[in-house]
Amino acid sequence: MNALRNLIVGLLLLAVTSCMGVQERAVGDWHGTIETPRGSLAIVVRIAGGAAALTGTMESIDQAPGELIPLTITAAQPDRLAFTAPSIKGAFVGTWNASAGGWQGTWSQSGYKFALTLLPGPGTQAVSGLDGTWRAQVQRGDSVRRLVLRIATTGQSTSIKFDAPDAFAIDLAVTAFARTGTHIHFAVPEAGATFDGELSADGASMTGTWSFPNQPPTQVVFARGVTAPRVEARSRPQTPVPPFPYTVETVQIAATGALLACSLTRPGGPGPFPAAVLVTGSGGQDRDETINGHKPFAVLADHLTHKGVIVLRCDDRGVAASTGTFGSATSLDFASDASAAVAFLAQRRDVNPNAIGLIGHSEGGLVSMISASTDQRVRFLVLLASPGTEMRRMLLSQHRLLGLAQGRSESDIARSQSVLAQVLNAVAASDSDAQALERVNAILTPQAMAALGVPAANRAVFAQPMTNVWMRQLLRLDPARFLAKIRVPVLALDGSLDLLVAPEENLAAIKAGLPANADLTERNFEGLNHFFQTAKTGSPVEFSEIDETMSPVALNAVSDWIVKRYAR
Repeated sequence: MNALRNLIVGLLLLAVTSCMGVQERAVGDWHGTIETPRGSLAIVVRIAGGAAALTGTMESIDQAPGELIPLTITAAQPDRLAFTAPSIKGAFVGTWNASAGGWQGTWSQSGYKFALTLLPGPGTQAVSGLDGTWRAQVQRGDSVRRLVLRIATTGQSTSIKFDAPDAFAIDLAVTAFARTGTHIHFAVPEAGATFDGELSADGASMTGTWSFPNQPPTQVVFARGVTAPRVEARSRPQTPVPPFPYTVETVQIAATGALLACSLTRPGGPGPFPAAVLVTGSGGQDRDETINGHKPFAVLADHLTHKGVIVLRCDDRGVAASTGTFGSATSLDFASDASAAVAFLAQRRDVNPNAIGLIGHSEGGLVSMISASTDQRVRFLVLLASPGTEMRRMLLSQHRLLGLAQGRSESDIARSQSVLAQVLNAVAASDSDAQALERVNAILTPQAMAALGVPAANRAVFAQPMTNVWMRQLLRLDPARFLAKIRVPVLALDGSLDLLVAPEENLAAIKAGLPANADLTERNFEGLNHFFQTAKTGSPVEFSEIDETMSPVALNAVSDWIVKRYAR
């Protein structure tokens, strides 16, 4: 399931006893579209009738074409259909809408809710003869921007996605794709772009007009190459592979409102050993902090355990095998979970109680600060690419760095930052999701959306992830408030190419926030990005393109610091 991202739909084995009338209505192929912050996701639900039960599958055409996920039906009535997706913690509840001729309802996943109407039929049709990766370039001022169209057909469905790597745009939905003879047309609504062109006689290229808002139409040539491999298929040479020269235990930890599923890696020998809890960054993360086929926390845990450190890493609450609700959790809840993990380690006889620490990455560093500021059992803190400035300032800095990397002008960035600052302030001052949404919608006029560079049609998609309880709480947090209470040794690391957490200003803020006599070691590694990969630009687009998961320089910096202080 790691191939499906946190907000992406998958599908499930329907097992329910129902009457024949419901079976007649529900049986067949159904299709719908979910509008998420990452774009539109087309799904297909296929339901078959049985003697006493319905069975079915659900497929995310845009995310994992051909991958079928089982469903469990929780209600099957003439006017109501409901099913859950346990493996991805999703659920659909809908009622029959006669005028629409389908099931109109809501898809819920990870605390988010999206309108979803399931209409008859498979929805998508296979587009013959165009599978592959099509690449083009477009000149914009003094720079050349890459365009990538990815087409893949599985069974009766074709998945079509668009990337603009130099604008950090990945997996954008493609709509209105049509082939009439040799004429090709498609649109990318999230970017406001369209293409009209002709397929060459040999089927190797498409030449036509690329239209983009506020830019003159441009002639481009999409050339076809071999189908791009899935990200997960790329080489990730650092991912640990058994057998291991250490013990791996599967454990469960009781936290407030959740049962955390975790892996504990233990060096050989009697101990006691120093021990560390790994704390994941933003978004629903599994215990390995899996992203783009990389498993940074699996690599870090393996390295530290080889060096004689017990490592505990857990799926976030409500993610993968952990129970609880992720969507309604805040950074304070995650800090409580981190403290529960520390308490678990403190009870083990093979752990040195005076050498238990937290290692947090990105937001996980902030979470670790919160936990360490009150939990006396935490004896050291490692902050990996962690924020040190007030969170609204950090997000505005992030927005600026990404904008500059995209080639945007300072004046353009200033206009969009003015709007973004209003949005962040409004969300931080709101007492509920509904109030935050109302205030943000009032700010996001067509002019404001233009300043942000987001199509006006995507206002709701932009606003939703900004107006949840996690974001409201996050925007009120200032790391300095927690750093001032920390009295244990701190190691703070970042990479010079980190565009998400600006290294210089955040490392300086961490130093300034700690007490004057703090035991602090800080390093800013040249040429490393937010995940401590050896990078060229630091662009998030590079994350998946780099085979290295975590630079040995960064790995050794962490292990050397811990071993020097806490080894037996």
